[in-house]
Amino acid sequence: MDENLIDREDPQYQLHSIRHSAAHIMAHAVQRLIPEAKFAIGPVIKDGFYYDMDLPRTLTSEDLEAIEAEMKKIIKENNSFERQEWDKDKAREFFGEHHQDYKLELIEGIQDETVSIYKEGDFTDLCAGPHVRYTKQCKHFKLLKVSGAYWRADENNAQLQRVYGTAWQTKEDLEKYLFQIEEAAKRDHRKLGRELGLVMFHEYAPGAPFWLPKGQTVFRTLSDKMRNYNLRNGYVEVGTPQMFRKDLWETSGHWDHYRDNMFIFDDEDTQIGLKAMNCPSHMLIFKNERRSYRELPLRIHDQGVLHRNEKSGALSGLTRVRKFCQDDAHLFVTPEQIEHELRKLLIMAKNTYEVFGMKFSKVYLSTRPEDYMGELEMWNQAEASLEKVIKEADIRFEINAGDGAFYGPKIDFIIEDALGREWQTATVQLDFQLPVRFDLKYIDANNEFKTPIVIHRAIYGSLERFIGVLIEHYAGAFPTWLAPVQVHVINLGENHLEYAAHVHKKLLAAGIRSHLDVRNESVNYKIRDGELQKVPMMLVLGDREVENQTVTVRRLHQAKGRSEAISIDEFIANIKAEADIDFADPE
Repeated sequence: MDENLIDREDPQYQLHSIRHSAAHIMAHAVQRLIPEAKFAIGPVIKDGFYYDMDLPRTLTSEDLEAIEAEMKKIIKENNSFERQEWDKDKAREFFGEHHQDYKLELIEGIQDETVSIYKEGDFTDLCAGPHVRYTKQCKHFKLLKVSGAYWRADENNAQLQRVYGTAWQTKEDLEKYLFQIEEAAKRDHRKLGRELGLVMFHEYAPGAPFWLPKGQTVFRTLSDKMRNYNLRNGYVEVGTPQMFRKDLWETSGHWDHYRDNMFIFDDEDTQIGLKAMNCPSHMLIFKNERRSYRELPLRIHDQGVLHRNEKSGALSGLTRVRKFCQDDAHLFVTPEQIEHELRKLLIMAKNTYEVFGMKFSKVYLSTRPEDYMGELEMWNQAEASLEKVIKEADIRFEINAGDGAFYGPKIDFIIEDALGREWQTATVQLDFQLPVRFDLKYIDANNEFKTPIVIHRAIYGSLERFIGVLIEHYAGAFPTWLAPVQVHVINLGENHLEYAAHVHKKLLAAGIRSHLDVRNESVNYKIRDGELQKVPMMLVLGDREVENQTVTVRRLHQAKGRSEAISIDEFIANIKAEADIDFADPE
């Protein structure tokens, strides 16, 4: 019995088989509709599948509908998937006769003398499987979009069309996923960032966000919150230059390992690199003074601007940019302090994300890459320390082999947002290499020179990316403490303007981010506008409020008739208490 056709009990295996088979059925449908189609690869991906195709014309939304309709016909035919083993000569002859150039290239890359072939109806494909038994097992599917893709991800190769789809075991699972996609589109930070006046982009500065007043408020609030959190936990803050000579990057190893991701320009007799990360400059700060073991751990925090030369095609709103800031820090420690500091960082990261109603869905321990720097023994020691601390914290983790930084292994934290989507955010990296390359020393208790170890850490990651995640997590409706405008003050009529201005002024004096709306519009219009701008609270002021010196409070999306009238001072006390949010300190 063919192992690839066995109905496994594992739901993930079954789902993988359904999606792989759906990709095959999609290619079959395209071949029926566009006989000139040339097929490349059609793998399973997270939540779905895609197939790369070389087509004589660009596909449209109407084409997707036609492909879906043809797929349904194939599924209704209930064809079986039949696996065969062909020798390479037979495979070359078949795919050559059918002008499937990409399949011929794939065949040459297979080491075995035979290749795996799947036949379904009148469609034959080069494929390793697995597949379901019959096409009817793939009836819960949906095609999603078309995009461009280079063959073998090389921009020097032919550009293909990539058709994405999703497939599930049940109708309910498919509908749930499609709803999630629709909701995610509504929450897209690029859309909401523009509509809420948070951020803009311009072709004159690709990959560099313009923070508008509201967005800058969110940025500064998050920045200050982390800055204060660090200061309470023994960090010192520094500011470092934006550019450094080539010599520094050669010393750090970035010139050899990271130069392609940096912005570099000539300066007289040398080359200059814009700062892509803070760690080399922090090495210089440590080395600037004679250091004693009594000063360690030395925790240096830096939220300076960084630039990385991301390819233009990879740029995506706030989640992939060229100019950004990190809540970056480097901890210079003795060997004895490593595990204590790592434990503390795990707690700080957990406590931070709890404030946003997020939890870690996964933790990855990323180990030594192929182009690692330094001695193998030091790498093994670093990886062992990270793994020990993660296990002691009872955190479920996976090994991400070979994905560490070139100077050390790392822990990457994956958080889950309100829609259940996963994002990589916080990172902790253990580094035995840079201190050696910069010849850093401290004097130990025996009056001997020793080399410190460095822990790199960022809890938000980049603030730009983190804000993009938060916009989508909250659907733009930030909690009161983070909202760029916390209160929308609305007057009912002309005779209430003076009182509205008085309330607004008092709120500002109390440190509350208030907006006074005195436009000559109806109250319902102003309330609706406040809701569209996701303002947490609105104060509607009329005759009763003026007479009693109160405010009527209406919360965002509050049901009609549930408003309450309270004194200004009580409202200020309430909103300040609601906005009194902070990250819990490790014990």
